[in-house]
Amino acid sequence: MIISRTPFRISFFGGGTDYPNWYMKHGGSVLATAIDKYCYITCRYLPPFFEHRYRVVWSKIENCFRIEEIEHPAVRETLKFLSFIRGAEIHHVGDLPARSGMGSSSSFTVGLLHALHALRGFMPTKQQLAMESIHIEQDLIKETVGSQDQVLAAHGGLNQIIFHKNGEIAVRPIVLTAERIHELNSHLMLFYSGIKRTANDVASTYVNELGEKKRQMRIMKDMVDESISILNSNQNINGFGELLHEAWQVKRSISPNISNSHVDNIYERAREAGAIGGKLSGAGGGGFFLIFAPPEKHSDIRQALSNHIHVPFKFDFGGSQIIYYTLDEDYSDIEREMSSQNIDNARELSQMVGDKLELQRK
Repeated sequence: MIISRTPFRISFFGGGTDYPNWYMKHGGSVLATAIDKYCYITCRYLPPFFEHRYRVVWSKIENCFRIEEIEHPAVRETLKFLSFIRGAEIHHVGDLPARSGMGSSSSFTVGLLHALHALRGFMPTKQQLAMESIHIEQDLIKETVGSQDQVLAAHGGLNQIIFHKNGEIAVRPIVLTAERIHELNSHLMLFYSGIKRTANDVASTYVNELGEKKRQMRIMKDMVDESISILNSNQNINGFGELLHEAWQVKRSISPNISNSHVDNIYERAREAGAIGGKLSGAGGGGFFLIFAPPEKHSDIRQALSNHIHVPFKFDFGGSQIIYYTLDEDYSDIEREMSSQNIDNARELSQMVGDKLELQRK
């Protein structure tokens, strides 16, 4: 039995420059952090006594015999990518809802890869987890997603992620004093807008036209360096919030699908209550709204947004981790014999399996 724990993320600046069709031509840069809200994946080899070989529990329950029958795209393509042969049981639970702009789909893929690698007795590097997850989501599932979510989920931490034109991705941890990190964290609030949407659906409406928005994209990329300079200096940290406000205005101008009247109303009420800056987390359209405000204004903002769920959080610096590992009973000998006899129906095998286990016990 394996349990992986993989963080969700919040992106501050540079979002949009992490899409391959942009950074492979122009390069990209993002400032983002992982947070202490997690995706948990539990997996084990499935004993060969059932009519199904794969059991996947998410918002649905799937019992399938062949990988190709699995509906969940990340599970299906990850098992195929790893050339998985043995039966497996996979369960997913998360601290935050899916389709909420927190990189949940990438956290799922990273956590699943991590767990399945561990199940086989192999521990991948964080960079391997990130790059394999990007390949699965972008090339195999063919989702319109960027490349920052997988990197943050795998590595954790507060990082500048640099996307090179040749496809290489560099992770540069932002080195700050503990006091400065606490100061930044204490100015941030997260509220759930109540709107669910998929990043693929929102991003697909504007990603292919990013080349026509070069001015906005370059401004957002430049803001990454400017925001890091603020954090690394003795400047008042409110400058970070002011830059966040400016970045949100620029991002909203890229596409009418990034924001809407409901989201704008949330931000306006937060600003009236004392927020300095803010933005939707992720591709836009809904999900979670990040607010930057002095701590003394947080009570007023919570009251102004009392009809929305407030989610306190701290930064996560561990990235994806295996938090539980134990060896299950090995049924591989039985499975090999089943395969050699071309038998794939558990009903037909019930007596054979029972006899073999009895012999093993003796």
